[in-house]
Amino acid sequence: MVWTIQSTDNSGMPQIQLTPAQRKDHRAEAHHLDPVVMVGGDGLTDNVKKEIDSALNSHGLIKVRIFSDDRAAREAMFQLLADELSAAPIQHIGKLLVLWRPKVIKEKTVDEDRMAGPRDFKVLKYSKRAGQRPEVKTLRVLGNQRLTAGGNVKRAKPKPQVSVKKRSQT
Repeated sequence: MVWTIQSTDNSGMPQIQLTPAQRKDHRAEAHHLDPVVMVGGDGLTDNVKKEIDSALNSHGLIKVRIFSDDRAAREAMFQLLADELSAAPIQHIGKLLVLWRPKVIKEKTVDEDRMAGPRDFKVLKYSKRAGQRPEVKTLRVLGNQRLTAGGNVKRAKPKPQVSVKKRSQT
């Protein structure tokens, strides 16, 4: 997806400019969303802007409900939020505002020393009596355990210890 960031004249903060097709796609994605932030009688306070900013960071596409009957005030809030939070204004319909900002991609750190976590396996356990259906059991195998061919959970075999001398040679 390609979008352009243009600087606004009055505030200096960049505002995202989307093509009509991209705006249409975001409107379709936002259709089923519920409002995550509601603006009450106090209007756009710093705390409300902070909540909208954190919602944009975590969700990317959000709806904001404004409980004001003044359409011009809602339109001004819509543009103010888009300018101050570097978001793209998607839609203003009634008392709902839809804003979008691309999510920040976080780098995940890889820990090589980390061991395997618990895993769930489904195992068929056959009954000793003839004519009985096999029972499906879910077994949780921890990082230091293994599942045998018979469906039993056993402790993993310990790794052989390496002497200090051999460790220093490698």
